[in-house]
Amino acid sequence: MEHSAPLFLTSSFCFDNAEEMRAAFADESDDNIYSRFSNPNVREFTDKMVALEGAEAGYATASGMSAVFASFMTFLKKGDHLLVCNSIFGSTQTVIKKYLPNYGIEYTYVSADHPEQWEAAVKPNTKMIYLETPTNPGLALVDLAFVNVIAKKYKLLLNVDNCFATPVCQRPIDFGADLVIHSATKWLDGQGRVLGGVVVGKKELIHDIYLFCRSTGPALSPFNAWILSKSLETLDVRMERHASNAMKIAEALQDHPAIASLKYPFIPSHPQHHIAIKQMKNGGGIVCFDLKGGLESGRKFLDSLQMLSLTANLGDTRSIASHPASTTHAKLTEEERLATGITSGLIRISVGLEHVDDILSDIFQALKKV
Repeated sequence: MEHSAPLFLTSSFCFDNAEEMRAAFADESDDNIYSRFSNPNVREFTDKMVALEGAEAGYATASGMSAVFASFMTFLKKGDHLLVCNSIFGSTQTVIKKYLPNYGIEYTYVSADHPEQWEAAVKPNTKMIYLETPTNPGLALVDLAFVNVIAKKYKLLLNVDNCFATPVCQRPIDFGADLVIHSATKWLDGQGRVLGGVVVGKKELIHDIYLFCRSTGPALSPFNAWILSKSLETLDVRMERHASNAMKIAEALQDHPAIASLKYPFIPSHPQHHIAIKQMKNGGGIVCFDLKGGLESGRKFLDSLQMLSLTANLGDTRSIASHPASTTHAKLTEEERLATGITSGLIRISVGLEHVDDILSDIFQALKKV
């Protein structure tokens, strides 16, 4: 047996005889047919994610957004209603607001900061609750056990994006989630190399997603799956360092005179700290803070950084700084951004694996120039 799985860079697979081929196409065997359907490298990565999340089954996709879209389109139809946490990734916002209505799918946004809104927003045609926790980019937290009570009461699918936390930090299925989604491009890869996505959950639900994706084609490439599978072998030790660095950075910055407010789930000043310690094992690798000088200070801060990268990603070995109001959430109106906690001076730091003193040194020297 190989110490590391070989690459299966093939578009299709051969059969020894007609009966084997018939049985595979009739779903009477687990034989691989075509790499758009399944591939040994993809299956290895998916099986690992299923184990890490405590799920029954999973399906891997070409990107995190294709996993999100597949989870919507598999289960939502014309006339259905989607209940959504208002603080989510910008591209997911676009899918919900711009494209789902084209299919006759309604939606309602509810605030992560106001849990009393959630049950009141459920309609007779509500089919699914979708949320992120911690949210992107403002690090608001949603009480998964609380939302699960609502989901079960009204027989709704609970669909959770666990990208920011990873299964090392948080397992939504333990709190009742039916589906869990990841952009594997982020912490799961952890080195900024490949795109990928995955959705795991109950077996019957994943089978429906598999059938949707098998026909529509958002397949994860075998090579990317191989990279991601190897990356998972270091996920635990990487996330331990990311979270440790992030905690130290949050503690060092929370009283800085240039910062109006700072959020990190595991510092006591976080408004939902009680939720963090209940459902998370650590605070993850993201720290965000609001600069007092607003938009201009945000730009000056980014332009003054010398070590931190400015890039459209997170979850890398290297620390990354971004300004959501002018990048990932720029397509939202100012009113929409403020409703989700994205101020003009908000800075999101994806904390890397560098020595924490080096990260802080770069942040402090940049803060002097805002």
